[in-house]
Amino acid sequence: MTIPAYLESENWVRNVFSAKAVGRGGVLHRAVRDVERYVGREAFAQEVLKRGFTLVENGDQFVIFCNRDPVRLIVDRDPPPLSERARPVFRRAAPEGAAPHR
Repeated sequence: MTIPAYLESENWVRNVFSAKAVGRGGVLHRAVRDVERYVGREAFAQEVLKRGFTLVENGDQFVIFCNRDPVRLIVDRDPPPLSERARPVFRRAAPEGAAPHR
């Protein structure tokens, strides 16, 4: 079976980040299963980081804040311990000479 061109990894990522919300500094969401199927978690995280955006995971969705503004959690509840799936896949390298973030 041949994969349609628009579902190939590069094209899929290009289509995601060509949405109008990206240009307006808005918010996108994509199903985790789609990201895993078409491009992979780590590659997707790299694409988000390359653009200077913020990526969070909630349930079965990835939420991408398409701007460089800080993200604050306004209502915090006592969440259950993180599952393996919810643990960060990608971390930024600590600046040279700085202690690594824990």
